[in-house]
Amino acid sequence: MSDFIIVTDSCCDMPDELARELGVVVIPMVFTLGGKTYHNYLDWRELSARDFYRMLGEGRIGATAAVNPETFIDVFEPLLKAGRDIFYIGLSAALSSTNSASIIAIDELRGRYPDRTVHSTDTLCASLGEGLLVYLVAKKRQSGCTLAEAVEYADAVKRNVCHWFTVDDLSHLKRGGRISATTALIGNALNIKPILRIDDNGCLVSAGKVRGRKEAIRTLARSCTDSLLPFDDRRIFIVHGGCEEDAGILAKSLRRELGDEGISVSPIGPVIGMHTGPGALGIAFLGTSRSGDSDCAF
Repeated sequence: MSDFIIVTDSCCDMPDELARELGVVVIPMVFTLGGKTYHNYLDWRELSARDFYRMLGEGRIGATAAVNPETFIDVFEPLLKAGRDIFYIGLSAALSSTNSASIIAIDELRGRYPDRTVHSTDTLCASLGEGLLVYLVAKKRQSGCTLAEAVEYADAVKRNVCHWFTVDDLSHLKRGGRISATTALIGNALNIKPILRIDDNGCLVSAGKVRGRKEAIRTLARSCTDSLLPFDDRRIFIVHGGCEEDAGILAKSLRRELGDEGISVSPIGPVIGMHTGPGALGIAFLGTSRSGDSDCAF
């Protein structure tokens, strides 16, 4: 086993049992909802996914917060004292200042522990796209790769981690400043469903729009089947904002096309879910490129 620890943040939205199985240390991010502050643990111990999305649907006001440098130091320092090197794989720098905070913490810790190595990478990923990259690097670690090899692999593969999303209600995108109030009003009235993706810069961008939920689900399925890379340990992560039935429809469609292996379904965590709202649905997989074009980087 390679002697370095993988650390991520809870925006990775991985199932808690998978993170534990892989030996990944997860920093819980903080959010507020309905005037109360919570830590986002992967096992949802402080607020269940069901209650979180129910409260959002009731119109409770919430906010998310980036991880600060002090929190990173609190997590990293005991590992360094124990003689372990660290690879932090976290939320896209384009979506949060968490990555910048990790770099500030690392710069300080390098002075205290000059014989240890700590590396942070901008994943250009979010939600289970981030989780998929963590999974892939953790499997490399289990195979015995060095920290330097893990960093090189992550940099090579991250732009082939594809994540596509749709939302059911445009009001949450409006609240987050992604679209105007007029666009949200007209789109909801006409049953317009946006198709969103994370681009090569780690930004959430529009990939088009369709009419109706069924067509949105079909579009997400096609985004995967049209560009999925062949991979020995294939993983397709489906995420949902409290809409398990629709996630099941998407999973069934993919299993019909691709077989059962490696397809899993999980709830979207509060960090992304606060902005996408109840009914959001997404998919993360290793594809030819994030735009869907044939451009494999590794």
